[in-house]
This record gives sequence, C-alpha cells and structure tokens, in this order.
Amino acid sequence: MMMIPRSNFGLSLFDDLFQDPFFTDWRDTAPVMKTDIHEKDGNYIVEIDLPGYKKEDLHAELKDGYLTITAEKNDNKEEKNDKGNCIFRERYTGKCSRSFHVGPDVKEEDIKASFENGSLKLVIPNKDAAPAVEEKKYISIE
Repeated sequence: MMMIPRSNFGLSLFDDLFQDPFFTDWRDTAPVMKTDIHEKDGNYIVEIDLPGYKKEDLHAELKDGYLTITAEKNDNKEEKNDKGNCIFRERYTGKCSRSFHVGPDVKEEDIKASFENGSLKLVIPNKDAAPAVEEKKYISIE
C-alpha cells in the first residue's frame, strides 16, 4: 500500500493540482443566475446577476403561479490576420433559467422589472403580506 502525503489540514498534496482551470470541465462553469431576494414594504425584491447579457437576451414568463426568468446568449468571435484569413474563431451558446413560485394571485401587471448594469431587478407584491380585513364576530345573547 502506498502512502500519499497529507498536508496539515488533511488534504492531499495533489488536491490543488486538479483545481487548476486546465483540469476543469467546461460544464462546471455553466452560467449560474446568482439571486438575492429581500422583502420590503410588502414586496419581494428579486435581484439576479446576469453579467454579459443584454436586455434583449432576457425573458420573463408568469404561468400557473410560477415566474420563470430565462437568459439566452449566442456569441461568435472571429479574428483575422492582415490578409483576411481566419486565425481564431470561437462560438458560445448558452441558456439558463430560474423559476420562482409567486402564487396564483400575482398577475403580470403586478410585477415591475428593470435591467441595469448586468443586474435584473424584479419587484413582486407579497400577496400573503396584505393585511386581512378583520371580521367582527358577535356573540349572541339569549
């Protein structure tokens, strides 16, 4: 049996080697929609980081009480030399989406959306947070 040296923290000396980008599978770096959700003034504030995307790349759909945000990007890069010959060509196609349950009472016109500096901001009313009108209950006196 061969012993593999360990560092002081119990990790193999080779662990850092495979964290190098050369050994990373491209699927591990798939686009992720990093999202923050806050509650303020009876609304949910949803902020989604989408760096590199344009407003035209984004779609929002409300269906059956679920809000789905989709970002899709097609990118082509090409470099040519002085003679016009292609020396480098790269293509990227990517799509990511997230869904949030907002409830059946939320309508499209209730949601406000804006996109600025690679950040999508949605303001969604919290229909459950609306104060209910207290119903008076009377006790019958016999």
